Amino acid sequence: MKIWRSFSPATRAASGPALWLVILCGLATGTPAAPGADPKPEPGLLLTLTGDGGKAVEHSVGPEVALHVSAGAPPAPWVGPGKFTAVWEGSLQAELRGQFAFQATLNGTLTLQLNGTNVLEAAGTGAAGSLSPLSRLITLNKGANPIRATYTSPIQGDALVRLAWTEKGTNTSPIPGSSLTHATTPELREDEGRRLGRELFLEFRCIRCHEDPVAAQGLPELKMAGPTLEGIGARRHYGWLAEWIADPAALRPSARMPRLLHGPEAKEEAGAIAAFLASLRAPAPVADAATPVAYSTRQNEPKEGEGTVAAGGDPKSLYERLHCLGCHTPPDAVQPDPAKLSQRRVAEKFPKGSLATFLRAPEAADPWTRMPNFHLSEAEARELEEWLLAAAPKPAWVEAPTDRTQIERGRKRVQALGCVNCHELGKGETEAARSAALSAPKLARLTPDRWTRGCLSTEEPAAGRTVPVYRFTAEQRAALAAFGAADRASLARHVPAEFAERQSRVLNCTACHGQLEGFPPLELLGEKLKPEWSARFIGGSIPHKIRYDAHPKGEVWLEARMPAFGSRAALLAAGLSARHGYGPVTPVEPPADPTLAEIGRTLTGKDGGLSCISCHAVGPLLAMEVFESEGINLTESAARLQPDYFRRWFRAPTSIDPQTKMPVYFREDGTSPLAEILGGDAEKQISAVWEYLKLGEKMPPPATGPQ
Repeated sequence: MKIWRSFSPATRAASGPALWLVILCGLATGTPAAPGADPKPEPGLLLTLTGDGGKAVEHSVGPEVALHVSAGAPPAPWVGPGKFTAVWEGSLQAELRGQFAFQATLNGTLTLQLNGTNVLEAAGTGAAGSLSPLSRLITLNKGANPIRATYTSPIQGDALVRLAWTEKGTNTSPIPGSSLTHATTPELREDEGRRLGRELFLEFRCIRCHEDPVAAQGLPELKMAGPTLEGIGARRHYGWLAEWIADPAALRPSARMPRLLHGPEAKEEAGAIAAFLASLRAPAPVADAATPVAYSTRQNEPKEGEGTVAAGGDPKSLYERLHCLGCHTPPDAVQPDPAKLSQRRVAEKFPKGSLATFLRAPEAADPWTRMPNFHLSEAEARELEEWLLAAAPKPAWVEAPTDRTQIERGRKRVQALGCVNCHELGKGETEAARSAALSAPKLARLTPDRWTRGCLSTEEPAAGRTVPVYRFTAEQRAALAAFGAADRASLARHVPAEFAERQSRVLNCTACHGQLEGFPPLELLGEKLKPEWSARFIGGSIPHKIRYDAHPKGEVWLEARMPAFGSRAALLAAGLSARHGYGPVTPVEPPADPTLAEIGRTLTGKDGGLSCISCHAVGPLLAMEVFESEGINLTESAARLQPDYFRRWFRAPTSIDPQTKMPVYFREDGTSPLAEILGGDAEKQISAVWEYLKLGEKMPPPATGPQ
């Protein structure tokens, strides 16, 4: 059983997204097995990274035998830059006895052992790696086959490795994560504990008070702050502010903000601070005019507002179509889900009009907010606000005090409590407050023995003291103490794959990916999509609807939307790719071969081709015979897809997605039904289609057949 499952429901609710470290990914640990019992296998392989001549070692879980580490970058938080060794260990589970061959793409060296026998020894060079010869056929027994893969990074260049297999022929594919398992070890549990502590340190913005020079060049999250307080009086109700300041975790169990006020005067002081904040009523941040609209202008796609609440739809229906339920419990829920953020008190929080403004641009006041931008139209945001506020219980309206003495008292408390360590106050306020702000010990002074005091103490502070109080669980306190006892240099080591793993949990990406139709499993995206395209897509600079049903009724195929996470987009894209052994920059391919591209054009058409345009549009040319769901417009394919993935998909789509509507065109022996084109060689035909796709928006339309 994993650590997350071992926590009580109350602990999980109080921990919030920070504890997603131990769920939804291959880094979940197991509880100790009973004496004499076999440890329960967990998904993925035990990954041991060793650097610095064997002095630095870190254990984690790799979902597959693959990695990418840019030259001069660290391979893991506690393993610094330089030459390193990676060892994956565990079991390769086979449903039936069979024979498989293995192959690696790599820059460096790799030795693969199965059932105690060396089956592949490979060496590769180059920025994109080189492909090893295919191994001999290896017999895998039904059930668990012990596997061990040892990779050594190159002296120069990026470290990369991708291991693949095949049961028939020479066309390989990555070993699916569902076939790989490992047993949890004490070393793995220990390292996962300090990684959890490091994540908590980042997510709770500890560096904002416990300063350290590393913040200037360390992990991206060290730059995270709280939302700006400029104009907060126009964005939040006074009564809600007073309650939040008095005890944030009482309103939201997963709150990052601590309780700073203690003793009998705490409530009164919270009211004074809220009065001061309510007086800050500068114009609230508004939606960026450059925010992409919901739909592009292609003729086969609905225009802005069609089929939405702007056209008279139901705002609750829009709430459900956007899958807000993935992260939130709606305000009219009979029994709120403690694992989600309840919106029951949304009417207490937002003045009328401010919620719609927030929904259109959540990042305006807080660039690192976990609430994404759904590219809502003004009408959609307004109608969602109306439904949310109407469905929520009606609060008792409390007017903000206007007494200047109380406001000034609140101003001084904001300065003394160090609120500006995390929050900007706006013109003229921030610098004055910063000069009087609460000071905390520098990170370097927090020796391991001090990680049970202050913020991490379990004792209630005395009245009048300004000690931050967090509702950390015992497990979280232990994890923070483990991090405090470890090498703090890990805060300066950005590891893209590890960043993506952490942040995809924090952002709850799996609430949609792998759950909703049209949202592919998260673990597939890094090997499927080019990081440059992913960064634009996650950041919201590509219209988030990339395919529509134009036939037979013209209805929208995918109602849910991919929202934008602007501050994390490029970092997430690079990290997702690194986990599958791809770099943050896709190697540049040569221009499309005109002869092959013309053959590819023939292959996609209906006149002697594979009739791809039956389901796929090509630029303005609409898909011609869609029965259920239209495919991606082919002009976008080469910009989106990794070439390796495209070949695997075109060759055998059902091996990637058994439910796909994409036909299988090619035979297992590598031949094509179109024997007259390129000698009927499937691989040559796939290459020709790729050359055609590389033309992108310049693709001439394929033949549509007799009219």
